[in-house]
Amino acid sequence: MLSPRQRPIVFAVAAIAVIWLVAIAGYMIAKNAKVTAEKVQTYVESVDFSRLSAADRAKAIRRLADMLNALSLEERRRARLDRTAYRWFDEMTEQEKGEFIDATMPAGFKEMLASFEQMPDDQRRRVVNNAIKNLKDAQEKMAADGQMPAQTGTNQNVLSDELRQKMTKIGLQAFYSQSSAQTKAELAPVLEEMQRTMQSGMPFRGGRPQQ
Repeated sequence: MLSPRQRPIVFAVAAIAVIWLVAIAGYMIAKNAKVTAEKVQTYVESVDFSRLSAADRAKAIRRLADMLNALSLEERRRARLDRTAYRWFDEMTEQEKGEFIDATMPAGFKEMLASFEQMPDDQRRRVVNNAIKNLKDAQEKMAADGQMPAQTGTNQNVLSDELRQKMTKIGLQAFYSQSSAQTKAELAPVLEEMQRTMQSGMPFRGGRPQQ
């Protein structure tokens, strides 16, 4: 039997314990609900895309797109670089590829293309070079951390020389609009990194472009 003096102390301790339990439960729920690159990979590997009906394929593609769009910038970059985002790509129809790419490009992407076209040549080169360098650095870090094969992380170009030249010669906006879904998929990590570079203001601060 608690004394009148002990009762408030016991109730206060119980209330604190309840608050902590609620906070921990909330944290665990939020943690489990958060989308990560690992969860995207697990989902992709759990689905036999080639065996799905047309309706189920569309549903699976929408879910994958929603998961990718919910990733943080760093996790999204990782999912693109290790090709998790494109594991089903070869099995998609051209229409499915186009819809998937459109659904997973970041907000403001078209505005970025238009802004890029208005830049002087030196700023365009700086944007492209910085984007490629950032992705190359990310690849090497992922390889060092065991998140992707070392061969891929250190030696594979994030953008082929051919595509890089076409972007410069034809103009990014025109080139992108004329490209196949496969080419757009190859360009996606670089274009998204270019958008991040432009939003950071880096190409407008001068300095020697990254090589």
